[in-house]
Amino acid sequence: MNADCLLSDGAATEHLGGRLATVLRPPAILYLRGQLGAGKTTLVRGILRGLGVQGTCKSPTYTLVEPYDLPCGPVFHFDLYRLQDPEELEFIGLRDYVGQEAICLFEWPERAPTMLPPADLDIMLEVAGTGRRAHSTAATELGRQLQMAFARAGVPD
Repeated sequence: MNADCLLSDGAATEHLGGRLATVLRPPAILYLRGQLGAGKTTLVRGILRGLGVQGTCKSPTYTLVEPYDLPCGPVFHFDLYRLQDPEELEFIGLRDYVGQEAICLFEWPERAPTMLPPADLDIMLEVAGTGRRAHSTAATELGRQLQMAFARAGVPD
């Protein structure tokens, strides 16, 4: 199942993330794709805020993973942009992270395609004029529920 939505600006992207958070529950795997500056981290920030993060939402560009202990359970934000070799994921304990009842958010999943578990929802963000277009592909029932959150966000399809 596929869905598209238009996002007018960063606030709309963050709002979409917050709406996704309303149905997001562990265990869940989300892939976030798109060129630099497409809004992947902004979408993650919206998800994290929607899940209850109060402080700074740091991008784990250099550490590869940023853990959050939230009321819904553990959430792990992975940024694989600087990944030199997919085997590095073994060194940081990827199996331990994804083996939990956790929410795992992967930016740049294409950097380690054979190392990652399949996604419930795969989101591609693209620059569209001054805004963004989000295209999602659901692979599971949870992924389909997350796609329905696009509509509840009040964003046109």
